[in-house]
Amino acid sequence: MQGFLLRAAVVALGLWFATVWVHGLSIDGPMTLVLAGILLGVVNAVVRPIAILLTLPMTIMTLGLFLLVINAGMLALVAWMLPGMHLAGFGSALASALIVSLVSVVGSWIIGSNGRIDVIVKRG
Repeated sequence: MQGFLLRAAVVALGLWFATVWVHGLSIDGPMTLVLAGILLGVVNAVVRPIAILLTLPMTIMTLGLFLLVINAGMLALVAWMLPGMHLAGFGSALASALIVSLVSVVGSWIIGSNGRIDVIVKRG
């Protein structure tokens, strides 16, 4: 549970960065931002694998770039489900999904696979 909450916080941070940098995404308040991070985590855990499986031929043909479209779709689904989160269009969803993905990758490096913050100490 701690790992999921840390990852939801990282996603919420990515969504906050996206609201700052992408003009078509707006989130009304901090509580909506936290709920969007949690809901995006749930959607990515439940709906995204099904979407990836259904679009596997397109993902293979585009050498994985279609995953950005799937991520944008998941973000649009969260914006559709959550009042207080607004997306202007597909371009805004795509740019926001790219920012959230990059922040999540960096956050995953820090959090690690076990859901705890890893501290690497180099001695020598």
